[in-house]
Amino acid sequence: MIRDDIKTALVAAMKARDAGATAAIRLIQSAIKNRDIELRTATTQPDDDLLVTEVLQKMIKQRRESIEMFEKGGRQELADAEAAEVAVIERFLPAQMSEDEAKAAIDAIATELGATSVKDMGRVMAALKERHAGQMDMAKASGLVKARLG
Repeated sequence: MIRDDIKTALVAAMKARDAGATAAIRLIQSAIKNRDIELRTATTQPDDDLLVTEVLQKMIKQRRESIEMFEKGGRQELADAEAAEVAVIERFLPAQMSEDEAKAAIDAIATELGATSVKDMGRVMAALKERHAGQMDMAKASGLVKARLG
């Protein structure tokens, strides 16, 4: 499980006295714990690895937005710090599909569902998220689906 990998990595980073990795991994654990607290009252609990993957992808998205803003503001040292955190977070994500693999998966689902226009995008995205969540960035997948159906 990804949670176990994160705990092991935290211990290793602390032993290696890697302050940057230790801080980033603690942020990951904090975000996961916050998500667990949010889901305490939920009627259905998602798969644990899927939950952790969603949290990690959200954290990466936030940091990439921050990097962009820091670079626009001329604060390269802060952008570099965020980029270092992204590198640590990405270590725990499952292997991501390449763009070609994502296009093949989208084509297969669109064909299976009989999707022919942008009106069918919601159904394709729902099936894609159900089958390939954690394996691809859904924001990029959305653009690929739109291009396929448009």
